[in-house]
Amino acid sequence: MAGMKLKLDLHDIYNRGGEIDRALRAVIDEAVAKKAPLVEIIPGKGSGALKKHVLRFLDRKEIKALYHRVEKDSDNFGRVFVHFRWK
Repeated sequence: MAGMKLKLDLHDIYNRGGEIDRALRAVIDEAVAKKAPLVEIIPGKGSGALKKHVLRFLDRKEIKALYHRVEKDSDNFGRVFVHFRWK
């Protein structure tokens, strides 16, 4: 399904570290399984700690291998896009 965008909103689990990693992993795995071109992750604004957590997660070698690039939304601080490139 070309053009499909997956979305993960972390507002509800912002204070539960293990669940955040599980949710991130699940949405990345789902994107890979469905060959989605884009995942939108919404850590929300807050202190920025959650966004840092998300970016650190995306920076892990085994995760980084799965996607093409990360785009921080310049208009909305509380949003991160993960772009995938499928052959």
